[in-house]
Amino acid sequence: MSAEFFIARRYLFSKRRINLITIIIAISVIGVTIGVAAMIIVLSVFNGFNEKVTNILVGFDPHIRIEPENSSKLSNPDEIMSKINDSRIKYIAPFTLNKGMLITTGFNKVIFVKGIDPEKSENVSGLKNSVMLGNFDLSDDGDIGSILVGVSVAYRLKVNVGDTLTIVSPSGLENALTQFLEPVTKTFIIRGIFSAENKEYDSRYAYISINNAQKLFKLENQVSGVEMRLDDINYSEQVKEQIQKNIGNEFMVQTWYDLHKDFYSILKVERWVAFIILSLIIAVASFNILASLTMTVIEKKRDIGILKAMGASDRMIRHIFQFEGLVVGLIGMFAGSGLGLTLTLLQKYFGIYKLDSSVYLINSLPVELRVTDFIFIPAAALILCLLAALYPAVKASKLDSVQSIRWE
Repeated sequence: MSAEFFIARRYLFSKRRINLITIIIAISVIGVTIGVAAMIIVLSVFNGFNEKVTNILVGFDPHIRIEPENSSKLSNPDEIMSKINDSRIKYIAPFTLNKGMLITTGFNKVIFVKGIDPEKSENVSGLKNSVMLGNFDLSDDGDIGSILVGVSVAYRLKVNVGDTLTIVSPSGLENALTQFLEPVTKTFIIRGIFSAENKEYDSRYAYISINNAQKLFKLENQVSGVEMRLDDINYSEQVKEQIQKNIGNEFMVQTWYDLHKDFYSILKVERWVAFIILSLIIAVASFNILASLTMTVIEKKRDIGILKAMGASDRMIRHIFQFEGLVVGLIGMFAGSGLGLTLTLLQKYFGIYKLDSSVYLINSLPVELRVTDFIFIPAAALILCLLAALYPAVKASKLDSVQSIRWE
C-alpha cells in the first residue's frame, strides 16, 4: 500500500471522532450509491419496455421490406427476388397494400387491405400465430373470398368468425361517379380474427389473398413490394445494405427499425433525458465531495505542512486527496451497482411492481439488464468523483509548508 493511499484512508475512515466532514463524506457516498442504483434501475426499465415492444412489433412485422421508391406498385417482383441472394434471408414473399372500405349491415370502416401469399407469407410475418379466433385460412369458397380482420375491426363492425362482409375498392371510383358504373366490390367471409397486441394493426388492417387483392384493386400482376424474414434479426442492417447495392436506388429498402423509426427515436430521446436527469443526483454528490475535501484541506493544513517539511512532494499531496475522491467513487460505484442489480433482478423474477393487466399487455414492470449499463454508469460516477476531488487536491499541493506550520 502506497503512503498516499494509506494517509487518504486514515483521513476518510478515522475512528477517533465523527465530525462534520465525516458526515458530508458519508452523505456523498450515499448520494453516489443512490444515483448509480437509480440510473441502473431506470435504464433497465427502458430496456425492458424496448425489448417488449420490439418483440411485439418484430413478431408481427417482417424484418426487411422492399418497395418502389417513386412508384406505388412493383411490376416485376420475381425479378427483384431473384437479385436478392443472401444466405441470411430465410423467407421472402410479395405483398399488396391498398385502402378499401369494409361494409357490413349497418356498419362500415375504411382500413388498409393487405394482400399476401398464404403459403409464403405464413413464415414472413407473425400473422398466423396472432390469430385468436378462427383459422389462418385465405382460400376462396367459390366466388366468396376469405379475410382475416383485426380484433378492433371486428368489434367496430360487430362481426365474428363465419360472418360475411363486402370490400369496396376505390379503383375506378372516379368513373363510377361520372358514368353511373358500379364500384368494384367483392364479398368475403371472415375466417379468422387476429390480435397483434398493437392497436394500429388491430384497428386498421385486414388480410386477403394476393390474387383477390390484385383483382379487387385492379393491379393485374403488380404488387406493392416484397417482405422477408432473416434467420437472425441482428443482421437486418447488413442485409439491407447488401440488398440496396444489388437492386439499386430505385427501390426503398427498410428494416424493422426503419418501419417504426419515429417510435424508437422517442424511446432513445427519453432514455437520454432520463440518463441526464439522474446524473444530477451523482453531480450533487460530487459537489459534496468537493466541499468535504476542501474542508479537509483547511482542517489538515498543519498536517500537509509537516508532510511537505518531511519531504513530501506536491504530487504526493495531490494524490492523497485524489485517492479520497477515488475511494468515495469506488464505494458508491460498487454499492450502487449491487443495489441496482439486486432490485432489478427482484423485479425481473418476482415482479415486485405490478401493473394492471386489464389496461396493459403485461402484468408487471418489464426490466432488462445490459452489461453496458453496468460499465458506463459506474464509470461515469467514478469520473465525476475524481473531477470533484481535483480542485481540493491541487489547492492542497500548493500550500506553503512554512506558513502552514507557523500559523497552525
